[in-house]
Amino acid sequence: MHKIDPQTMIELEAAAFRTLREHLMEKRTDVQNIDMMNLTGFCRNCLSRWVQEAANERGIEMSKEEARELFYGMPYDEWKAQSQTEASPEKQVAFEKAFAENVGKKE
Repeated sequence: MHKIDPQTMIELEAAAFRTLREHLMEKRTDVQNIDMMNLTGFCRNCLSRWVQEAANERGIEMSKEEARELFYGMPYDEWKAQSQTEASPEKQVAFEKAFAENVGKKE
């Protein structure tokens, strides 16, 4: 295995994150957030929240809405209107469980 310096590791991780974001936002818009959460325990909103938390930890004030707009590349409501479909009652029940297990109580 190659010895990688800390700065290069940060850059590699950032590149992987950008690729994941591009994949989810451009190549797989058909994959719904609720399906991601139910299967993996995270979704696009979690990724945007993690960006927000990282910013806040570094003293950068960023709201949930600002983080979502940064991640989605547009206001979240706009993305929802163009990309999100209605979830079945069964998916909604599974989501409540997955959200509680992976994120915590809903706000």
